[in-house]
Amino acid sequence: MERYLAVSRVLVRVLALNLAVALAKIWLGYVSGAVSILSDGFHSLTDTASNVVGIIGVRVARQPPDDDHPYGHRKFETLASVGILVFLVAVLVEVLRAAIGRMREGGAPEVRPLSFWVMGVTFAINLVVVWYERREGRRLSSEILLADAHHTTSDLLTSAAVIAALVGVGLGYPWLDPAAALLVAGFIAMACWEIFHDTSRILGDQMVIDETTIREVVQTVPEVRGCHQIRTRGASDFVFLDLHVWMDGALPLHEAHRLSHVVKDRLMTRFPQIKDAVIHIEPPPRGGIAEREN
Repeated sequence: MERYLAVSRVLVRVLALNLAVALAKIWLGYVSGAVSILSDGFHSLTDTASNVVGIIGVRVARQPPDDDHPYGHRKFETLASVGILVFLVAVLVEVLRAAIGRMREGGAPEVRPLSFWVMGVTFAINLVVVWYERREGRRLSSEILLADAHHTTSDLLTSAAVIAALVGVGLGYPWLDPAAALLVAGFIAMACWEIFHDTSRILGDQMVIDETTIREVVQTVPEVRGCHQIRTRGASDFVFLDLHVWMDGALPLHEAHRLSHVVKDRLMTRFPQIKDAVIHIEPPPRGGIAEREN
């Protein structure tokens, strides 16, 4: 519970900073007529939307398991990351539309010292946000914070590109303004792919913990003959495990049951990210040692 409260506090703090950055860029984009700055501002605006989605997702995810959700609500945080992805795709379409429109229609933005000042300050704020979210995301093992940090990292790259384009426009190359907007679109597309890859791994139940390391822990229990059908799924900090463990068929049921708890305790001690482990007890295969490793 404390973890979710900590993640929520981080998102609220970042929300205030991202909103200030987005509004400053959008205002500057309209005032100067720079499509690159305006596109960067809309990109930053999605940071605030993703923060809101994240806060909602985290507050739902922290709810304990219930009758309808026996595995808990952890995946709602992952779904919030999907929400960030949806916002990013929407802004990608908008940025491409604005950049292509400027290329067709032509024109040059007005470059002032104020443009560089605003872009420099917002760049510094985004740098702090990325550092803060990554640090807290790793400390709290929160994919929503790490996903949002990915998003804000693209802001850093796009802001740098926009500043360079403004310099070029000031030197007499107005085509650099829409070109920078297209570069912004490229960075957004990269962020979309990274978030899609991370969330699809969790929602697609990709293996989380290597089978070999789990097998090594299981076989530290002397009475265990081996194991197979090892499966793990979930987020990196919220893992569910199930496996089949081989024991002597002559063991009394109560003794086999006791040993299964020994195996479970050792696994959860070695891998604290495991929230639950289901162990099925069965006799060793007739094929012996050769089949045991399959």
